[in-house]
Amino acid sequence: MTQSPILITIVTGFLGSGKTTLILNLVAQLPGTKFAILKNEFGDVAVDSQLAATSAIQGVQELLNGCICCNQVGQLSDALADLASTAHPDRILIETSGSAFPATLALEISRLSQSTGGRYALDGVVCVLDVANWKGYSDTSYTAKLQARCTDLVVLNKWEEAGERAVEDCVDRVGDLDVPVAKERSDRGWVDARVVFGLDVRGLRRDWGAGSVKQVAAEEDSHAGHGHENGHQSEIEVLSVRMEKVEGGVDVVRLQELLEQAPKDEVYRIKALLVTSGNPKSSDGEPADASEEIFPEKDDKRYVLNWAFGRWKYTYIGERGQATKNPPPLQMTIMTARGEALPWKKRIENKELIRAEDGNPKIEIKKVA
Repeated sequence: MTQSPILITIVTGFLGSGKTTLILNLVAQLPGTKFAILKNEFGDVAVDSQLAATSAIQGVQELLNGCICCNQVGQLSDALADLASTAHPDRILIETSGSAFPATLALEISRLSQSTGGRYALDGVVCVLDVANWKGYSDTSYTAKLQARCTDLVVLNKWEEAGERAVEDCVDRVGDLDVPVAKERSDRGWVDARVVFGLDVRGLRRDWGAGSVKQVAAEEDSHAGHGHENGHQSEIEVLSVRMEKVEGGVDVVRLQELLEQAPKDEVYRIKALLVTSGNPKSSDGEPADASEEIFPEKDDKRYVLNWAFGRWKYTYIGERGQATKNPPPLQMTIMTARGEALPWKKRIENKELIRAEDGNPKIEIKKVA
C-alpha cells in the first residue's frame, strides 16, 4: 500500500506580517489533522516555538541564526526527516524567516520529494502581507516584492487597522508584479483553512514546474549577488540580548520605554523570552496574565514578548519554576534595518532601556548578523 505523502505548505512574509498567528489559527481549525511546524528565524532565541508548543501541534523544530533558503537549506532534509519520524504528521508547515526566498525552498522540496520516493509533496506557497506596513517595507526591500511574486496565495493581513485605501494600494502593488495570484483577506489573522490548504488539489497553484522554479530561484540568487547570505540577508541586522547573572527578573516598566520608542522604519521586530515578577501589559493595555488577580502571590513568571511595527503582545507561558531548566531572566532578538543595529545597541546601553528589576543594567548585547 502506497503511503500518502506529507503535504508541505510554505508560509512566507516579511518580518512582523503575522505568519505565526496565521499558522496557529489554521491548526486550531483542523483538530483531526496532525501538524508539525518547521520554523526558521534570525537570532538565537526559539521564541515562537514556545508559542507553538502550547497549541495542538505534534512537533516543532526551529532553525536559528540564519536563513533557511541560504546557508541552512542543507539542514532542511534532516529537519523534515526528524519531524516525519517523530511527529508522524499529515502536514508540515514551514514558516520562513522574514527575508527568505520561497522559490529556493520550493526547488529543494521538489528535490527531496524525488530523492525520497515521494515522501513529501508541496501543497502551496502562502505569502502573508502586512497591509498596514506594506508600503514601508516594499519601498526598501526587494525581498518583500519577490516573496509576493513567488507565491500561490497572498493573505492580506492587518488590513482592519489600515483602511480600505491601504488595501487598494497593497493590491495594486501586488498587481504591478504582473503575476496572477489569488488574494484573501484575513480576519485579524484568521483565514479559513479550506482556502489555504489544498491549493495543489484544487488547481490553484501556479506553474511551479522544475523549469520555472529554477528560473525564479536563479533570479533570487542574482538579487543576492555574491552569495545568498550576503545579499538579501544584509537588508536586516540582528542584535542578541541576554541577561544572565542577576537576581529576580526584567524591569518591564523600563522595557516598555524601548517598546514605545523604537521607530518602525529602524526596528522591524523584537522577540523575547523573559522572566518578571510584574504583570506586563500588551500595547492594547491588556495584562498578559489574567490569573494575577486570583493568585497575586505568584512571582517569577515567564512570558513571550512579540513586538512589530509599534505594537506588542505579552503571552504568559508559566512560572519560572515550571521550566525544565532554570531559564535566564532575558533572551531577546532585535531585528533592525540595515545600519541600525549598532546605533540601537548604544542607545539601549546608554539609556539602560533593558535592566533587571533591582536596577542592575548588566546585559550582554551583541550584533550577530
